Amino acid sequence: MKLLVLGGTHHVGRAIVEAALERGDEVSTLNRGISRQPAPGVRALIADRTNPECVRRALRDEEWDAVIDTGAWAPRVVRESARLLADRTGHYGYVSSRGVHRWPWPAGADEHAPLAHGDPGSTDDADYAVAKRGGELAVLECFGARALLARAGMILGPYEDVGRIPWWLRRLEKGGRILAPAPAETPLQYLDVRDLAAWMLQCAERSLGGAFTVTGPPGAITLGELLTTALEVTGIDAELVWADPNLLVRHGLPLGVELGLRLPDGSVPSGMHDADVSAALAEGLTTRPLRATLADTWTWLQTEGDPVPRADTPSPDTWLDAAAEQRLLDQLPY
Repeated sequence: MKLLVLGGTHHVGRAIVEAALERGDEVSTLNRGISRQPAPGVRALIADRTNPECVRRALRDEEWDAVIDTGAWAPRVVRESARLLADRTGHYGYVSSRGVHRWPWPAGADEHAPLAHGDPGSTDDADYAVAKRGGELAVLECFGARALLARAGMILGPYEDVGRIPWWLRRLEKGGRILAPAPAETPLQYLDVRDLAAWMLQCAERSLGGAFTVTGPPGAITLGELLTTALEVTGIDAELVWADPNLLVRHGLPLGVELGLRLPDGSVPSGMHDADVSAALAEGLTTRPLRATLADTWTWLQTEGDPVPRADTPSPDTWLDAAAEQRLLDQLPY
C-alpha cells in the first residue's frame, strides 16, 4: 500500500511504520519533526497538526491508499486532518482507546458498551475519554464506513512510553525483595504493540471499517505470570513479595494502578481486563506469546535506554516510593 502515518515516531506509530516497511509498503509520515528521525525508507512530511494550513501545504494534493492516525489530539485537530484526506484516501485507521466507553466499564464489555459524550469540533483534550470519542466522531464524519476505530486496551511491548513494563523491568533490575500487589492470580489483558500494528495494516489493506475492541484474549495471562516471566527473560535474581492491596494502600504504595488493576483509592475497577474481543479476533487479530513481548521490551530498553516519559502520564515515581517500600518489606516475613 501507499500509506500515510500521522505521527510515526513513538510507541504505536513507530511500530506501525516498522511493520509497514517490513510488508513492503510505501510509507510517509506526518509530524512536527522534533523528536526521533524517521526510519530509513520513510518519507517524512513536516507539519504541526494544530495548524491546518501547514498540514495542507505538507500534504499538497497527494493521494494515499490508507492513513493511520496515532495522535492523541483534540477532536478538532483530528477532524481537520480527516477532512483534508477524505477525498484522496481510501481508508482511515484511527488508534482509539477503550477509554471512549462511559465509566464505569461493565464486565465483559464489547464494542456496544455505552460511550462517553464526544464533540468532533472540540479543541479540548483534557478529558481523555471525551477527547478520544470526539476524535472517533470526527473520523466517522469524514470517512463513514471507510473508517476503522481501533479501541485499544493496555498496549505493551517495545517503545512503550507510558511507564508500565519499562518501570517494572527497571524495578526488577535492582534485585532483592520486591513488592508485588496480590493476588498473583489476578488476570491481565493486554496487546503487544506490534500485533496492534500488524492488524491495523491488514485491516487497511482489506478496507475494513467499523469499531473494534482491540486487546488480547481475556484470561490469557495473570499478573504472576507477567512478573515471573519478566524475571526469567531478564535473568534477574529477585524475590517477589506479594502483599495485600489494602496493606499497600495504607502504606502509600499504589502498586497495581499502573496496570489498571485498581484505582488510586485501592478499589478494584470492573471491566479492565475482561473485555470481549471476539470481533477483532474474528477479523484476524493474532497475539504473540508473553515471553516474546517481555524479552523484546527488555532488549529494546538495554539497547536504547529509557524512553522520554509522555507528558500526559504520571511520573514513574508515582508507582512506588523506595523508602516506603523498604519500610513495609521490613515488616513482612522472609
